[in-house]
This record gives sequence, C-alpha cells and structure tokens, in this order.
Amino acid sequence: MSDNAPIHLILVDGSGFIFRAYHALPPMTAPDGTPVNAVFGFTNMLARLLRDHAGTHLAVIFDAGRKTFRNEIYDQYKAHRPEPPEDLRPQFGLVRAATAAFGVPGIEEPGWEADDLIAAYARHVTEAGGRCTVVSSDKDLMQLIRPGVEMMDPIRQKPIGLKEVEAKFGVTPDKVIDVQALIGDSVDNVPGVPGIGPKTASALIAEYGSLDAILAGAAAMKPSRRRDNLIEYADKARLSRDLVTLRADAPCPLPLDALICREPDEALLGEWLQRMGFRSILHRMGVKDSAAAVGVAIPAPAPSLVSSPASSSASSPVSADAAPDQAPYGPYETVTSAEALERWLAEARAAGFCALDTETDGLDPLRAGLVGISLAVAPGRACYIPLAHQAEPQLLPEDGAQDPAAVQLPAGLVLALLGPLLADPSVLKIFQNAKFDLLVLTRAGAPQPAPVDDTMLIAYAQFAGKHGQGMDELSRLYLGHAPIPYDAVTGTGRNRIPFARVDLARATAYAAEDADVTLRLWLALRPQLRIHRSLALYEALERPLVAVLADMERTGIAIDVAELRRLSADFAARMAEMETEIHRLAGRPFNVGSPKQLGEILFDEMGLPGGKRMKSGAWGTDSSVLQDLSDQGHDLPGRILAWRQLAKLKSTYADALVGQADPGTARVHTSFQMAITSTGRLSSNEPNLQNIPIRTEEGGRIRRAFVAGPGQVLLSADYSQIELRLLAHVANIPALREAFALGQDIHARTASEVFGIPIEGMDPLTRRRAKAINFGIIYGISAFGLGRQLGIPPGEARSYIDAYFARYPGIRDYMERIKDEARRQGYVTTPFGRRCWVPGIAEKNAARRAYAERQAINAPLQGGAADIIKRAMVRLPQALAAASLDGRLLLQVHDELLFEVRADQQETLGALVKQVMESAASLTVPLVVETGAGANWADAH
Repeated sequence: MSDNAPIHLILVDGSGFIFRAYHALPPMTAPDGTPVNAVFGFTNMLARLLRDHAGTHLAVIFDAGRKTFRNEIYDQYKAHRPEPPEDLRPQFGLVRAATAAFGVPGIEEPGWEADDLIAAYARHVTEAGGRCTVVSSDKDLMQLIRPGVEMMDPIRQKPIGLKEVEAKFGVTPDKVIDVQALIGDSVDNVPGVPGIGPKTASALIAEYGSLDAILAGAAAMKPSRRRDNLIEYADKARLSRDLVTLRADAPCPLPLDALICREPDEALLGEWLQRMGFRSILHRMGVKDSAAAVGVAIPAPAPSLVSSPASSSASSPVSADAAPDQAPYGPYETVTSAEALERWLAEARAAGFCALDTETDGLDPLRAGLVGISLAVAPGRACYIPLAHQAEPQLLPEDGAQDPAAVQLPAGLVLALLGPLLADPSVLKIFQNAKFDLLVLTRAGAPQPAPVDDTMLIAYAQFAGKHGQGMDELSRLYLGHAPIPYDAVTGTGRNRIPFARVDLARATAYAAEDADVTLRLWLALRPQLRIHRSLALYEALERPLVAVLADMERTGIAIDVAELRRLSADFAARMAEMETEIHRLAGRPFNVGSPKQLGEILFDEMGLPGGKRMKSGAWGTDSSVLQDLSDQGHDLPGRILAWRQLAKLKSTYADALVGQADPGTARVHTSFQMAITSTGRLSSNEPNLQNIPIRTEEGGRIRRAFVAGPGQVLLSADYSQIELRLLAHVANIPALREAFALGQDIHARTASEVFGIPIEGMDPLTRRRAKAINFGIIYGISAFGLGRQLGIPPGEARSYIDAYFARYPGIRDYMERIKDEARRQGYVTTPFGRRCWVPGIAEKNAARRAYAERQAINAPLQGGAADIIKRAMVRLPQALAAASLDGRLLLQVHDELLFEVRADQQETLGALVKQVMESAASLTVPLVVETGAGANWADAH
C-alpha cells in the first residue's frame, strides 16, 4: 500500500454479528462436538470480507462486558436482557480465536460498548481524510452514516445508506438519535416517551427539527395524550438521547497503524480451520489442506460446510487449492452413467463451487440444441457429459461389445440430476459468458442456475479495452495455456462437421478442457477484483445484469412484418430512382454498389481531388472519402452516401428483420454483448438494434415497424444529455452545473456564456453551434471536424473552441488531467470506478495517439453513462415486481430503455421507471429522464 493512499478502514461489529449468525444458521457442531454455527457464520463472513472487500485497514470490534458507563447513567440500561443461550456461550471465545487465526486485530475496551469504539475509530479515520465501512446491520450504528462513513449488511452483502436509514427511521442519519430518544428501545431498556413510535417520532422531527425543539414546543401543542407524555417524560427523552448517542470520544485501544490489513499466517489459519472442521472455507481461502481435516456434514451458506467428497472410481481428485497453472490439463472423464454423474455432483457440492460449460449445435442460445455439458471441480479435474452426439456406435474387436464411449445418458435424466446442483444456493456455478449458457440450460428445461460467477465479466470489469475477454485469449494471457481450438476438433471449410458428430474422445478433450480453463481463470482472476478495486462494479452491476439481459433476450420485441415488406419495396423503388440520378451525374451507367467502379468514376473520369489508392491499386471510396468530397461541394459523392444509407437500412432491417423474427411470435430477439466495448457500453447484434438512425425519416420508419403486442404499448425512457451532465459533474463546471440545476436549455446557456448573447430571442443557428461544441467537446472534436459539421472554415471553428475553453477553463483542465492519467496508468476510470483501458495512448504515430487521447477524454463520460443505466436496469425488475406491474424491459439502446406494458399501466410504469432511473446515481447535477409511449417505437420515442 502506498504511504499516500487514503485509508479505508473496515470495522466489523463482532458482537452484533455473533447473535445474528447464531439465529440465522441451523445448529452445527465441530468434530469435537462443540456448537459452532455462530463461529462458522462469523468465519465465513470474515473469509469473504478478506477476499471481496478492498480495505487498507481492518478490525473486529467486540463488547468487553455487560457493564458500561451507560449503567452508571441509568442503572436499568439493558437490565432485562436474557442470558445468552447455552450453546452460544462457548462460541464467544471461538469467535475471538477465529479473529486471531485470520491475523485480524480484535478490539474491546472495558466500560465501553463495541458501538462506541466503532464511532471513535470512524471519527479518527475521517478526520485523517480516509473513509470507514462498518460491517453491521445494527440500527444503533446507523447514526454514524455520513460522507466517509458507510455500512454494509454482512449477511445480505448489501450497503446500508441514506435510503435504507430513511426507510427504517423516516429521517436522515443525523436525526436518528432524536428519533431513538423519542421511541426508546425495549430490548435495551431505553425508556423513550410512551406512546410514540417511529412514524410519530419522524413526523415530529420533520415538523420541529430536533428533540430539543419538540420538547420546547410541547406545551403549545394541541391537547392530546401525546402532548402530555412529551411534557411528562421530557427528562426521560433527554436521558434516552444520552443512552443512544454513540461516543466518538471513546478510547481507541490500538492505533490505526496497527490495523493495516496483513496476510494471515497460513499455517496458523490452516490448523485452526482444520481443527474446527471448516473444510469449505479452508479451500476457499487457498490454505493447504491436510489429512487431519475432518468435514462436518451439515448445511451452511455458500460455499457450504459439507462432508468430504465421495471417492471416485475414475481418478483421484486434484485439490481445489492447487495453483491453476500447475495441474495437468487432462485426461478428462466422459460421463456415461448416472452413478458417475452423481459422483461428480457430490464433488461439486463438497467443493462449494464448480465450472460449467455447454456444447450446442448453434450460436443462437434461443434456437441451439444442447449437445453436451462439461463440469470442472478443481484444476485438472473435469468431465464431459454427452447428450446428443450422433457418431455411429463402434464395436470393440475383442468381444464385439459396444464401445462404452458411445453410450449417452438421456438429456432428461442428466438435467434432473444436475438441476438440484444448479439451484443449490450453497454451490457457486462458474461460467465463461454465463448469459449464453443460462439461456441454453433454461431453454433445455434446467432450473435457473444461482448463484453464478462469470469469468468473462470478471476479466471485463478489470481489463475492458486492454484485451479481448474470450476464453482462449484469457487463457493464454493469465494461464499461459493455449486451449484446443474448435477447428481442431470439427475441421474447417467443407470438411467441418457439427460438434454433435465429433467422436466422444475428442469431444471430451475439447469440452472438458473448456470447463477446466474456466475454473482456473476464476481462481486466477477473481482475487484480482479486490486488488484492482473492481469488485463492487462486478458484483453490483455486471453480474446481476446477466439475468436481466437474458430475460430481455428471451422476451424479444414484436415487429410488423407487413410494414417491413412495404418499407423494403419502397426503399428499393427509391434506390432505383437515386441510381438513375447518380448515373446522370456520373455521365454513364455503372454498378453503384461497386467501390472499384465508383473510384474509377470519381477519380479517373471526373478527376476529383483527394483520391488515394489502396494496396490493391483501387481507389479508396469509404464514407470518409465521400463525405470530404461532398463537403467540398461535389454532388455525386453526397448522392452515393444517401444511396448507401438507404441500401444499408433495406438490407440490415427492412429485409433481414423479417427473416430473423420468430415465425410463431413475430418477435425478434437481439443478443446483447456485455464485454465488447472499452467503456462498459452494451452492444447488440443479430440484429443490431442500436444502429438505427434516430433523426432521419428512414430511421423513424424502421422504428415504426417495432410494435407493441395486443393491449400493450411501448414505453421509452431516455436519459437527457447524460454525458453533458457527467461532464459538468466530473469537471466541476459551476455554470453548467447551475444550468442543469435550474433546468435551463444547456445549449442556449452555453451559447450565451461563450458568445455573450442573451438567451431570450437567441438565433437558432447560434444555439446549434453551441450544441455542436457541447457534444463535440465530449468526443475531443478538432477545429477541422467542428468546421465541417457547421459548414464554416476551420479557423472560425477554432475561434469558437478557444472561446468555449476560455469560458469553461475547467473543461480543458479536465481533458488534460484525463490524458495525463491515461498516459501514466494506461487506463482512465469512470466516476463509478470502471477502468477503461486506452492501449493506443503511448502510440508513436501522432494521428493514432490523438485518437487514443480523444478516447480517453470521452471514456469516463460514456462509461459513466453506461454505469448509470446499468444500475437502473439491475434495480428495475425488483421495482416492477414490488409495484405489481406487468411491464417488461425489451431493449437498451445506449441511454434509452424500451418497455412493453399494458395500456392501463402505462402512466404508473412511466412514473416508476423515471424515478428508478433518475435515482440510479447521485451527481452534483440532476439526472433527467424523458418518457414517451405509443403503439410503436417511433411514436414512443
């Protein structure tokens, strides 16, 4: 850890967690018969905390005894608390022993409660410029939440913030003490004011502002029992406030330097975990096992505390804590009997995790058939379960018996045996590109796998833009192993055979290796999430988004097939008319779709300037070449561009969508790619629904062909100017922040600021220029690019850009800072911690380096927008379900979400979606979502 790194102290409320774990888990015993359910829960939590939550400092805080200074203030404080259960008493000492075994400081102080010590350490850390995370769900600690101090529920692994506090108390954290003083606490014997509950207390605080103001104003209240109690029990309320207020001036028995996170002593930890029989935690911590370890066959949270794996007749299991790159890749087992499969499933349950992969007869998970399933439980320990191979059975020459490898289990039996494991919450299922496998498995009749990890997304959360996230590439980069290529088992070209026709020995070697590699990647890459501070991004956004996108892909969106066919015919007729005009301008007929013939027309025959030949010798005629010529005033290149745009719309949408629709439902099902872009943005393909032009007439007609089902409407929800809002936020531009806060026209405000023109009565052209600058700046636009966009000389465009930066110097500062960050680190980060790698930032070629710099400038803004909409997408399904709405999320197109909803629920859904999307992130400027609804996408947009 750098000496200058800010402190992040994680404080575990040890005493609070002991009781919660004891009541949450069933009875468990260690090998010597000692009760250990609370100890196991605590140990499991601490192991997960060390693995998943990146902090620089860590301590567990305990209560030293039942008598504290509060008993001197009020002798009845906690006087009626019952003694702890008999089977919990021996676990208090074991929890402290667990803390010591992990090498984590355990802190307690006579005369003080653990909550006071937590308050004191939180104060010291924040005063030192650091932050503190309190691992607890205790309501008494919620008064500590403020900037720099947060809470996390250790059981649910969810943060507790302002929203959760307000839901519980009806007030913000700074008013929690006053609410608690009014309502009291029967468990701790805090008296409070009789007859006042949480709702009344929060209403009084909202009206009067504080406890003192309430008590001072009680006499003037309307006569009531509540008024009388406030007057009669005023002193009790003040006493209660003293009892519930946590003392940030409490002693800190250990200095902060003593709480720095350190690796545990492996021998000490291993011995303790073995003695307790916590075998699954032993494996998960990567601590070497020994024959002395004794498993405990009892239920527990994931990964589970279970008995040792059943012995397998195939080969000896490889320990799951073996280094991923040490165990040999194979040989692997072909599973052809129910008994063998059950042995593998038992091993997976014993390990608490397994890697899975599916083999299919196609690449579309909504249409492909399941050919086989592979399973890995440890590095080098994997199998393949064939289900639909079509190879002819071979006869053994010795006795004429059928080759056992040709025997396959019925798919229904395999899924019936596999199903409980897939649904088992105590076994983690690991996939590479989980969405594909989940769609395949659930379509085949398997239950929804949960919980799930995805190695593709684990890598993407850390290395987006640095390299590809495919399994083969990740394996070569992080395991030093080149997996068997698909072409090596199926052949290529005309000789390629379907995977279902590959003989089982070769199929097993290929498929089981995929699961083996996936497991090794998980072991290698998942611990790095914490190191790279990417864990929250992965767990809060990327992983939960898998299920959301899978549901969207299953649902699809309806199209009007007849309308698309009419569009195709209309586009064809218009293209024919355009071709006639193009031929006239060219002076002769030619194939408009031929780049070679077009180049000859433009540069050989017409002699237009600026032509460049490619390596093939033909003239280059891509869109940038044609656009340059069109900007120079040449008519023909512009007509070609318009023809190409129409041709693309016709082939990509008007024609292709009809063939891509499900014949039974007339719905198309796009596939959302989660790990392609360097900024976290989703992309879609087959069909790509994110490239339909928004502002053209033809694009609107294409969108009109996307329709709602009977009795339904489509509802669009679109973030307004989200990247500009993020720019105002991250660059801290007061004028832009003020404009957004006031709801002003941001482009008119920019024009007024830059050009000194009043907003009232502003010329539309001036506003258009400001708009071009606003959006252009986000993408690092040059004077040449802005000039071409506005149709003005580059010199004039440069004067506009200079005036913009003169008015908003903070934006230039931000751009320079981001470029420097990219050069130093190789990546930039979004406001939410996503790393966006910029590989070309060190290019020697000036043009390529400038392009990378523009990428670096835009990545935090585009990536931040992607993070925000993903946050909303993850939260929406639960919000819709809680509101009993039938709306379904169909599409995500950059900053827009598209829903299908019953017409009578349209307004309710729109309001809910707007609220969820606008509260998805807290910025220094408001997020604004615009909604619309209609029978088709164009009308909704």
